[in-house]
Amino acid sequence: MTKGGMETVEVFTSEGKGRALKAVREFLSGEVIFAEPAYAAVVFDSLTHLICHTCFKRQEKLHRCGQCKFAHYCDRTCQRGAWLNHKNECSAIKKHGKAPNENIRLAARIMWRIEREGGGLTEGSLVSIDDLQNHVENFGEEEKKELRADVESFIEFWPPQSQQFGMQYISHIFGVINCNGFTLSDQRGLQAVGVGVFPNLCLVNHDCWPNCTVIFNNGKIELRALGKISPGEELTVSYIDFLNVSEDRRKQLKKQYYFDCTCEHCQKKIKDDLMLAVKEGEHKPSQDMVKEVIQFSKDTLEKINKARSEGVYHEVVKLCRECLKKQEPVLGDTNIYLLRILSIVSEVLSYLQMFEEAADHAKRMVDGYMKIYHPNNAQLGMAMMRAGVTHWHAGLIEAGHGMICKAYAILLVTHGPTHPITKDLEVMRVQTEMELRMFQQNEFMYYKMREAALSNQKIQVMPEPSTEASQDLFVKKQ
Repeated sequence: MTKGGMETVEVFTSEGKGRALKAVREFLSGEVIFAEPAYAAVVFDSLTHLICHTCFKRQEKLHRCGQCKFAHYCDRTCQRGAWLNHKNECSAIKKHGKAPNENIRLAARIMWRIEREGGGLTEGSLVSIDDLQNHVENFGEEEKKELRADVESFIEFWPPQSQQFGMQYISHIFGVINCNGFTLSDQRGLQAVGVGVFPNLCLVNHDCWPNCTVIFNNGKIELRALGKISPGEELTVSYIDFLNVSEDRRKQLKKQYYFDCTCEHCQKKIKDDLMLAVKEGEHKPSQDMVKEVIQFSKDTLEKINKARSEGVYHEVVKLCRECLKKQEPVLGDTNIYLLRILSIVSEVLSYLQMFEEAADHAKRMVDGYMKIYHPNNAQLGMAMMRAGVTHWHAGLIEAGHGMICKAYAILLVTHGPTHPITKDLEVMRVQTEMELRMFQQNEFMYYKMREAALSNQKIQVMPEPSTEASQDLFVKKQ
């Protein structure tokens, strides 16, 4: 079945992987292979009053559902658009007395849709919810305990007048959510705000060095080509961030998605040497020294995460500076522990408006990233954008404009020209290009005008540093 905009792909059996998707025709870099609306989706528990429950956009003022007092919407249009999916939920929340957690709410939305349409193939889907993998048989004891708790909570919430489902089927739905729930981001792609199930996306297998990427844009996920893809070639995405050595990536994939990664980068340990690089030359550090510094880095990252979660940013900077002092004589420029500290300290220093120091660390970070990441990796593009903006704020217009241009080229591929963050970046690119021309014509006058502009207007504060690690493709219940 290839209808509803899915004519460009075909389901096939991939050796050692099971079901997979392959391209029917050639795709070029940045091309959308398919776009898919969520089968069902919900906002995270912690953000239900800050994010629209229909379009998942962050808004300052949201309209609250007058019946359940739980769901929030941008406006009447979003509220009307949500009613089909919210109608049963609204009634159940009122009767239950409160809204259950996001897992229960998502399972209920899936079940109500199955009640309306049946569990078979829906328009535009290549696979039904019933046929998705649930991996319940792979669950450990703790996961089984959580599953039983979810099923019990679901049964308490599920209205008696709705279609009744057996325990095994309810467990199947929670298993599907557990390993196939896709992370939804806000309109600028900077924060994870919800979780949804997209059946067609579930057919796309993992590769640590994939030929596709996935972005949430305007209420749908888009599968986009990262480079040229030939007809008949399997389509792959990376379920996790690449910035880990192959052994650690394989452990994460096994624990989170229940499979052994056999991709070329894992089998051949490609880039592992860069990610574990140490200083070369006459004074090459001993193995004991390297171990000591890596352990110190791990311990410091734990302290940093605690300080970041508490918003004590000057403490974060202090910890990062201490760690860099220990790392710099020992670790190579592409070592992942050095890069993690550089990423954090550059972001936090920018937020604290210490732009010159932040720019120096950001430059080192993106130089390292460029040697490790795929040239069209979304994480690289976002890091390059952040570094470019930091240089711009620091008055380093040439370097800042160059980085913003590179970031824009990457995000055109990974996010596309219509994504809000790409549009924001285009505005920055035009602005910095204009400022660069002014700088090249008369450097003295450029700095005079910049100084006057900054004294007459409050400097734009950088966004507060996120405590989130890099988002994985699929949500895993914590």
